[in-house]
Amino acid sequence: MKKRVFSGMRPTGPLHLGHMAGALSNWVKLQEQHECFYSIVDWHALMSNYMEAENTRQYCYDVLMDWLAVGLDPEKCSIFVQSHVPQHAELCLALSMITPLGWLYRNPTYKEQIENMQNKDLSTYAFLGYPVLMAADILLYRAELVPVGEDQSAHLELSRETVRRFNNFYGEGLLVEPQPLWTATPKVPGTDGRKMSKSYGNSLDISESAESMWEKLRSMVTDPARIKRTDPGEPEKCPVWDLQKVFNPDAEELEELAHGCRTAGIGCVDCKKKLNVHIQTMMAPIHERRVRYTKNQKLLADILTHGAETASKAARVTMETLYPAMGLIPAFNR
Repeated sequence: MKKRVFSGMRPTGPLHLGHMAGALSNWVKLQEQHECFYSIVDWHALMSNYMEAENTRQYCYDVLMDWLAVGLDPEKCSIFVQSHVPQHAELCLALSMITPLGWLYRNPTYKEQIENMQNKDLSTYAFLGYPVLMAADILLYRAELVPVGEDQSAHLELSRETVRRFNNFYGEGLLVEPQPLWTATPKVPGTDGRKMSKSYGNSLDISESAESMWEKLRSMVTDPARIKRTDPGEPEKCPVWDLQKVFNPDAEELEELAHGCRTAGIGCVDCKKKLNVHIQTMMAPIHERRVRYTKNQKLLADILTHGAETASKAARVTMETLYPAMGLIPAFNR
């Protein structure tokens, strides 16, 4: 029996190789096995980018093109924009009625993002409450599985606690408690050695040209012990090596590169060149598909329209069940 899966991404800028390795490659596999709902969560984007909202519309299309280029198939999964299904906001409001403030203040990701994005004013009601909207996204579709890495486990657990609390108030079985679908999250560093992130400006983007990507790779930080070409290094201390482990499928070459690094038999630039060959081999068909989608705006709009229609049907079923349970009068012709 196919199970229902939900996941989403924020349209806050170009997607990068970290998104592809950590999530999208897994989503492509899941669409073959389950009933998948994949949402471009634009309300979530506005929670942190409300002052640059003029870019959100284009970012939504950029995310869509990246998803399609990597291999998501609208014939096999539902792809839609979050705000096109108004029940997301509706269920978020309903869940906010029962969510204790203490749960939100204890959220470790909230504290981390406040510290890491001090250039933005995130002291808003919506940003504090974004786990409630995240829970609504999942619970609206009665998703049984949510693909997550360990760093997202706190978010999902809050969703599960919300289900228990809601069902305790209004009736057992009204909302489905989602289960984590644990996915291996490879370490994908950015060009400065930190985790690859749009916020840090250190990313290798899915949409960028081969030339641009090589320029970033060429200047990427390496093992600080290798000051000169003749200095031996340690691969496990080098961010480039982390990328090699993710994107280089040649086990024999990896062994040679590790040995060459430790003995100074190979230079850092030579190692980066070999990595670049594997990345560009992988990216060439992705870039080709993306160009085709870029030239067909009507197709993109049709995909989002169809995806929203499918998602809305599932969303209406959920809300029609919750309204009377919460003591509300269901609207006619919803």
